[in-house]
Amino acid sequence: MKKSILTGTVVLAIVATACKTTENTNSESKKEEKTMDVSNQEKTLAVLKSIETGAQEPAAYINPTTYIQHNLGVADGLAGFGALLQALPPNSAKVNTVRAFTDGDFVFAQTEYEFFGPKIGFDIFRFEDGLIVEHWDNLQLNTGKPNPSGHTMIDGVTEITDLDKTYANKEIVKGFVTDILMNGDMTKISGYFDGDNYIQHNPNIPDQLSGLGATLEALAKQGIFMKYDRIHKVLGQGNFVLTVSEGHFGEDHNSFYDLFRVENGKIAEHWDVVEKIALKEDWKNQNGKFNFPK
Repeated sequence: MKKSILTGTVVLAIVATACKTTENTNSESKKEEKTMDVSNQEKTLAVLKSIETGAQEPAAYINPTTYIQHNLGVADGLAGFGALLQALPPNSAKVNTVRAFTDGDFVFAQTEYEFFGPKIGFDIFRFEDGLIVEHWDNLQLNTGKPNPSGHTMIDGVTEITDLDKTYANKEIVKGFVTDILMNGDMTKISGYFDGDNYIQHNPNIPDQLSGLGATLEALAKQGIFMKYDRIHKVLGQGNFVLTVSEGHFGEDHNSFYDLFRVENGKIAEHWDVVEKIALKEDWKNQNGKFNFPK
């Protein structure tokens, strides 16, 4: 009982800390001075880690009056975020962010969670004037088991390189998702890869381009098809590109978050998280799973 009371107290304190920033001009000025010294990526990492630690200070990086939530299982605004934290069993959350990237006003991160069970997630935060104003994510159960080639959902290359090739790499990945995953034009697939070389982190698919093809063929024989219908967002930094897409896997309506590593103009490595989109009557906010600003 004491632990539950403590958790609730911490959550309420987090919300109160953020809300006070709108009430006191002096506090606002001090906050702005402080946040200007911290990058948006560092703010993102701090907010994510606070889920585990209960630290109150990172709440100051969230705009309490305009925060928009796109996780359909969470109520809108900062209060919804606080309520979610309060629902966590005491001392149960663990947050290990493995990769984080910045693309303009967006920061996106790949994280290993213990969050109502083990999960792998991608989070996207949008910033305005140094504060978080919007959040999207995709979560998938983490079995902890390696895939057929021995890779987990989070291991692999983490170093960001080729910053001067960000735009070109985003175009390559966008082309692959459009040509292959949306339009199914397999005649173009070899142009996106260096021969058969391809490192795969999907928990059910082995390495190599031929491994991907064999898996999709086996699913098709079972009457299970994967079809991307629309790309909602493409974000990137250097050799890493994240696509946010909507489509179907079998009969399920899904959100697909795919992270690609590009090397020498070819797709070299892939991580993903697939989440079934909840029925609209079950949504806890009406902001939509996607709805990125244009």
